[in-house]
Amino acid sequence: QVQLVESGGGLVQAGGSLRLSCAASGRTFSSYAMGWFRQAPGKEREIVAVISGSGSRSYHAGSVKGRFTISRDNAKNAVYLQMYNLKPEDTAVYFCAASGGYYFSAYQYDYWGQGTQVTVSS
Repeated sequence: QVQLVESGGGLVQAGGSLRLSCAASGRTFSSYAMGWFRQAPGKEREIVAVISGSGSRSYHAGSVKGRFTISRDNAKNAVYLQMYNLKPEDTAVYFCAASGGYYFSAYQYDYWGQGTQVTVSS
C-alpha cells in the first residue's frame, strides 16, 4: 500500500516556474515507478512524465519536454516535477501516481494522490 500526497501547485504567470512534490508512504518506494499526470477541465487525464524506481530511466511527454523535469529521491520517499517556462495550456490538476512497472498509461497505475492545482495565467 502506498499513500501519495502532492504539494507545490499554485497560480503563476506564463513563463514562470513551479516545483511539484509528491511525498510517499511505505518502505518499498524504490520498487515503484512514479508518474506525473495532469487533467484539465473537460479533458482526459494525460501523462506528463514517468521515472523508474531507481531513477535511471525517465520519460517526458512531448508537450513538456525541455520544460519539465521529473526526479526522485528514494531516501526521502519523494518524487518531484520541476516546471519551467509554464504556459496557459499547462493549467490542470496534477497528480502523482505509483505503478509496479515503467508504464505510460494511467490505467496501469495503482496508487494516486489527491492532486494539486496548477494555474498559469497569460
